[in-house]
Amino acid sequence: MNCLKTHVARVWLAPIFVAALLCGAGETLLAQATCDPRTFGAKGDGVTKDTQAIQSAIDACAAKGGGIVRLTAGTYVSAPIVLKSNIDFHLDKGATLLGSPNHADYPPQTEFHLPDLQPLVGAIGATNIAITGEGTIDGNGESWWKEARGVKDHGILGVGKPRPKLIILDHCKHVRVEGVSIKNSPMWQLVPYYSDDVVIKKIRVTAPPDAPNTDAVDPFSSSNIVIDHLYADTGDDDIAIKSGPINSPGPDDPSKNIVIRDCTFLHGHGLSVGSELSGGAQNILAERIHFDGTDNGIRVKANRDRGNDVGNFVFRDIDMKNVKIAVLISEYYPKVMPPDNEAPQAVGRLTPHFHDIVLENVTATGSGTAGVIVGLPESPVLGVVLENVKLSAEKGLSIGYAEVTGSGVTVTAATGDAITKMAGAKVSLK
Repeated sequence: MNCLKTHVARVWLAPIFVAALLCGAGETLLAQATCDPRTFGAKGDGVTKDTQAIQSAIDACAAKGGGIVRLTAGTYVSAPIVLKSNIDFHLDKGATLLGSPNHADYPPQTEFHLPDLQPLVGAIGATNIAITGEGTIDGNGESWWKEARGVKDHGILGVGKPRPKLIILDHCKHVRVEGVSIKNSPMWQLVPYYSDDVVIKKIRVTAPPDAPNTDAVDPFSSSNIVIDHLYADTGDDDIAIKSGPINSPGPDDPSKNIVIRDCTFLHGHGLSVGSELSGGAQNILAERIHFDGTDNGIRVKANRDRGNDVGNFVFRDIDMKNVKIAVLISEYYPKVMPPDNEAPQAVGRLTPHFHDIVLENVTATGSGTAGVIVGLPESPVLGVVLENVKLSAEKGLSIGYAEVTGSGVTVTAATGDAITKMAGAKVSLK
C-alpha cells in the first residue's frame, strides 16, 4: 500500500482500482490448445496475404474453447483479423504481423459512433484475450500518413477520410497485452474502448515523429487499466485517456481507475488526459515516468465542447528533460491560453470541471515553458496541489482561473516572471 499512502485523503480510489494496482488485472486463464496459422496455409513470407489462414487458426482455437494462436518467425501480411474470447494471440520473436498495404482491405465500419475502418487487429465483446510475445505488429502506415497530411483537421474523429487504427479492443473484459512491439499504425495504435480490466505491460509502441495521430495507447471510456513499463516514441500522444467525442450527444462512459507506472516517453505529445472527455475521467495514478524530448509532459486538456467531471489524479515521481511544456492543464484546447477579457459562459453538459490534481516529486529541466494551469471563468480548475515540484524553463508558470496550493515548489524561468498570476488565480505556494 506504500504507493497509495500519499494524498490518499485527497484522491478517492475505488477498491477494484487498488486491487488492479497491487495484484495486476487482466491475467487471463486460457485453454492451452495451440493453433498454428501455418497449418491453415499461412506462408509468413512477407508477400503472401495470410489473412484467411490467421483468422482460421483463431476460429479453430475459439471452437475448442480457447488457446494460443502462435505466429512463428516470419512476416505475415494481413488484412484485418478479429480475436475471439479465450484467445492468446502470441507472436514469437522474429514474427511480424504486417498490415496489408492495400487500403481497400480495410472495410468500413462504425467505430466510436462514427464512420471508420476496421482495425488490423480487433475484438468486440470478447472476454479473456491476450496479445503476447516478443514479435511485432506493424500497421504499415506510411501511405495513410501521406494522405492525412493533406487534410485539414485530420486528427479529429469524423473529419476527412478515415484511417484504420491498429488494435481496438471494443467492449472487452479481462485483457492482457504484454511483451510485443507495436508500430506504424495509420492512426491510433492501441485502443481499449469501453473495456474493463486491462493490463498493458512491457510493450514498445513506436512511429516516426512526423507520423500524424499515431498515439501509443488510448484508453477510451474504459476502466480498471494498468499500463506498466510502456516505452513510447510516436508522432502524437504517448498516452491519451479519452471518453466521448467532441459535441457528443451522450451518454458517454468515463475512463476511470487507471494506473500508469514505470514508463519512458521520447518523441510524442506526452501523457494526456483528453482532449475528448465528454464522459469524464476519474481516479488516475501516474508514477515513475521519464520524459525526454516530448512536446508536452503532463497534460490535462478539454474545452467547452468536450468536457465533463475530470479529476482525482496523482502524478508523482516524474522527471522531464527537454520537454516543450512541462505541465499543461487547460480547458481551452486546442488553444492553451484564454483570450483577453474572457467572459464566463453558461454551464452545460459538456462544460469541463477539472479538480483534485496532485503533482508530487516532479522535475523538469530544459523546457520551453514550465507550465500553464488555466480554467474557464465559469468553471475554474480546483484543488491543484504541487508538492516538491521543480521546473526549469525558458518561460515560467502561468495560472488563471485556478486554485493552486503546495509546498517545495521552485520555478526557474530564464525570461520573465517565474509565476504569472492571471485573472481568477488563487495561488498559495511555498
